[in-house]
Amino acid sequence: MARIAGIDIPKNKRGVIALTYIFGIGRSRAKEILADAKVDEGIKVQDWNDEQIANIREQVGTLKIEGELRSEIQINIKRLMDIGCYRGIRHRSGLPLRGQRTKNNSRTRKGKRKTVAGKKKALK
Repeated sequence: MARIAGIDIPKNKRGVIALTYIFGIGRSRAKEILADAKVDEGIKVQDWNDEQIANIREQVGTLKIEGELRSEIQINIKRLMDIGCYRGIRHRSGLPLRGQRTKNNSRTRKGKRKTVAGKKKALK
């Protein structure tokens, strides 16, 4: 199992797919990394030699990934909340922030349903 950027990437997968296990690296960036490191993207991780792994580590080292990227995202969200913009307010209240409707959907963002009892009818 190869260890790149503090992440154990699976050895039985192709290089392009295995690199996507690192937070901040998707399919297209993984392809770029392997092209710059001169590694064929179809080769499985278990077939990489030490020189190829070193080249890939060097390429990945230049990117902002994992903890550094996560902290930057959190800082950006905190900044939005501090300035009190619309997106910041939606983050603070745990609602969707990209214009989605909330009457029926958005359960992922709002959490488990909180049932509110109906009105009781007055006796005559």
